[in-house]
Amino acid sequence: MAQNAPQPAELEQLLRTGPFHLALRSALTARGLALTRVQHKLAQRGITIGVTSLSYWQQGARRPQRPESLRAVRALEEVLELPARSLHRLLVPEGGARPEAERPPARSYRSLMAPADALQQLFAELETPADGGLHTVGHHERVLIGPERQLVERESLQVVRAHRDGVDRYVAIHRGESGCDPARVRVRAAENCRLGRVRGHAEAGVVVAELLFDIRLRAGDTHVFGYVFEDGSGGTSAEYLRGFSFAGSQYVLQVRFDEAALPVRCRRFAQASAGAPRSAQQELTLSGRHHAVHLVEQGVRPGILGISWDWG
Repeated sequence: MAQNAPQPAELEQLLRTGPFHLALRSALTARGLALTRVQHKLAQRGITIGVTSLSYWQQGARRPQRPESLRAVRALEEVLELPARSLHRLLVPEGGARPEAERPPARSYRSLMAPADALQQLFAELETPADGGLHTVGHHERVLIGPERQLVERESLQVVRAHRDGVDRYVAIHRGESGCDPARVRVRAAENCRLGRVRGHAEAGVVVAELLFDIRLRAGDTHVFGYVFEDGSGGTSAEYLRGFSFAGSQYVLQVRFDEAALPVRCRRFAQASAGAPRSAQQELTLSGRHHAVHLVEQGVRPGILGISWDWG
């Protein structure tokens, strides 16, 4: 078999971030190989390993550690047509040190959100650590701009993966437009979550909402949930943006405008940080009947993505 075969999006993500057992399981599924067949192909390469051991590896019940097991992992990369060292590095990164956690590198939210001090205060009130144990692997947002040119609603469908055990909640952040009154912002838990505590910072126009899951996630588990922020309390809206601490997720943003308030120009943009100049600007065409524009980013980088518009 040839190495470096095209990888499904989920497998490609797991090969970047881990954990090892989910990356292995995804690769086995993508190639459609039974464990007995994998065992046979490894034996052809001089690697003797039991089907039970392979099963334990993909379940996360055991982790390859001994030198002969790590040699088997390198052979598995050939059998599964994966890039060289793509599985091995999830066990032994470059330099030989073992990872302490399956957490991808992250950027501080202080570089992504302008009211960083307000967020820190709200997180402290919720007793929420900066790292909540989750990173996003997929996010679809829909933003509605009302007839008075204000942001009236934003709806999120989000997919997260736990990088530590015991995670059972997510803290969502909403930053309103100038003049936003957090007391008038309403939060709804839409899918696979319940609304917990909600806190607002009036001066910064920021609301944070605790979304509670009905299960405790283990490291490597994924969870899909939805929620809605209803606002309309702020002034004229001219852009919507989102900061990303982690790399690699898929992001879809759709902004829809009321027929009574249509912009004359829309564009997408990116920023390395909150104070950095905008780059990768691209004109977007407003769709006819639905009065909407959107962006799709398959593998986001740490930083900011957004859409801005001119009212004319």
